[in-house]
Amino acid sequence: MKLKVTQSNLNRALSVVSRVAASRTTLPILSNILIKAEKNSLTVSATNLEIGITCTVVGKVDEQGSITVPARLMTEFVSNLPDGNIDIKLDNQSLHIKSGKYQSTINGIPSDDFPTLPEIGGGSVGSIPANELKKALQQTVFAASSDEARQVLTAVYTHTYEGSMYVVATDSYRLAERRLNSNEGEFGLLVPANTYQELLRAIDDSTDEVQYSYDESQMMFRYGDVQIISRLINGNYPDYRQLIPREGEIEFSVARDDFINITKVSSLFAKESAGSITLDVDEDTQEVSIRSIASQVGENTSRAEAKVKGSGNVTLNSRYLLDALNAYSGDTINFRFSSTTSPCVITSADKKDADYLHVVMPLRS
Repeated sequence: MKLKVTQSNLNRALSVVSRVAASRTTLPILSNILIKAEKNSLTVSATNLEIGITCTVVGKVDEQGSITVPARLMTEFVSNLPDGNIDIKLDNQSLHIKSGKYQSTINGIPSDDFPTLPEIGGGSVGSIPANELKKALQQTVFAASSDEARQVLTAVYTHTYEGSMYVVATDSYRLAERRLNSNEGEFGLLVPANTYQELLRAIDDSTDEVQYSYDESQMMFRYGDVQIISRLINGNYPDYRQLIPREGEIEFSVARDDFINITKVSSLFAKESAGSITLDVDEDTQEVSIRSIASQVGENTSRAEAKVKGSGNVTLNSRYLLDALNAYSGDTINFRFSSTTSPCVITSADKKDADYLHVVMPLRS
């Protein structure tokens, strides 16, 4: 293998794929990235056996070939090289890299030992505007569970319903749902939240559209010169729509910035109680207040003006509430609930957030 490639192109490719390489694994080859030169391009790939990412870089290839090298070392080394061309040459199992006054040799492992990245044959195909997909994932992925004992909830439920596509995540304490305009047939897929996190990191502002395809066990995303393929999780997602109240006996609308501020202040006094805060809604005063108590430090009550219908209170986890509020970008938040034990539904009247819904379950006070 012998080729020439620019530092900027190689650095981007390595930064996209290297995060998937497993740092702690019983298979040393999974800590490596596969570098393969063919025709007029260099392909960089990494996998942890659940997710595989490939990025193709244009280069001047004099001799084809392939090798795997340590992901972290290769990525950090190339990122510190100056702008300009990088000359790469493979000699036996050693990769010689030269750029300006920098010259290094990185010992590798034969590419024959690298797992074969799966491909999707046939299956269904669709596409989503990149900015819409990115926004939807930013608003939902964080709500997925990290508990492997409930593997279904570690997925983002990507499905169609009544002519629209939805992405949904829940850890049973909160739920985030975002509707997308794209609808390429009927499907219901459990995509690992980790896969979407990698997709989020990899999509840049220059990406216009993300294409996807899937079969019974895998889903692939492709945009520009990047391809991400992931296994799907087996199982049945909860029928979450039955859990979302359509109406609330107590409702209010409040400025998002005001709501965030009073929640942040109250959360400072809620650390002793695992983030527990109490939200009070008063129709007479047309105010929303949040109170919290720290027995060793003191207590706090913060208020904000709101348009209120009904009076009552509910106890919530302050972090979950802040995560939900920060997922919105509009100016106004609508909040509804019916009792101290009923789900709290958060929406927004702003057009930019019209397709987003968040639910937070109350704590036992």
